[in-house]
Amino acid sequence: MKSEINDEVTFRKLEIFMTFMESGNIARAAEAMGISGVSVHRALHSLEEGIRCPLFMHKGRNLVALPAAWSLLESSKEVMALMTRAIEETRKVAGVGQGRLRIGTLYSLTLETIPRLIMGMKLRRPQVEMDLTMGSNQTLLRMLEDNQLDAVLISISAGEIDHAIFEVLPLFHDDIYLAMPVSDKINKRHQADLRQYEQSKFVSLAEGFATYNGFQEAFHIAGFEPQIITRVNDIFSMLSLVQAGVGLTLVPGRMHKMYADSVRMVKLAPEYQMRQQIGMVFARNRERDPNLLALVAEGRMYARDQPENHLAP
Repeated sequence: MKSEINDEVTFRKLEIFMTFMESGNIARAAEAMGISGVSVHRALHSLEEGIRCPLFMHKGRNLVALPAAWSLLESSKEVMALMTRAIEETRKVAGVGQGRLRIGTLYSLTLETIPRLIMGMKLRRPQVEMDLTMGSNQTLLRMLEDNQLDAVLISISAGEIDHAIFEVLPLFHDDIYLAMPVSDKINKRHQADLRQYEQSKFVSLAEGFATYNGFQEAFHIAGFEPQIITRVNDIFSMLSLVQAGVGLTLVPGRMHKMYADSVRMVKLAPEYQMRQQIGMVFARNRERDPNLLALVAEGRMYARDQPENHLAP
């Protein structure tokens, strides 16, 4: 079946047409739409061509609407209202621009970064509720890809991120340290050569976490497999085991403030030094979502206020 609607009939031209009909002349329509009078005149003329029906007559320099134009106006209002509702429903099904924002985060970012972003979001968009999901780098990125999350805060130096699909906003860098119980006697100026800890016991995060990859890489450089007592699924449990003297581990410096009294963090020797880059990741096709725009704005403010990295003293 051949459509009666050709390429000259667009929602944009109908919007210009409706504005012209309601404002009464080209100059006021152009001002209301933020375009030139020439653009208004061109849109009206091409709309006539697309409909293949005269809509106006010239009276001096003015366009006078014919009965056909008034008939089209009534139908255009119905069409635009219907399409507006359709877009709203579509966005609702997709979870875009609604009153809820689904954020995924690494456990370690709940100490400072996430609270700061949430507080900023409450000021910008107090009506928006935020669902928080914590997990590993791998899990959060997979949930983002499956549209189960709207944005994630992860280590963007770990794992593969498709930059053709996802937008990345860097937030800060963080160095990795050797963590041990504060009771362990060690020179504060000492830099940890991991080869000296070949006989030590270690605790580790499970595979898929950002710090896990760095853990494996560091001991590969050291030339031995560490004695891992247990693997856990969150960084707080891991550091609790370090506190209790179960084993040592590698940990990002941002954890120092919370564990300064019970866990000593020692800078790694130069050959083992590494850093994470923490960033916000979200789908490119969602970048105009007003809720995400607000979150990104808060992320940029947070990044601007950060030092070069989160060094443990």
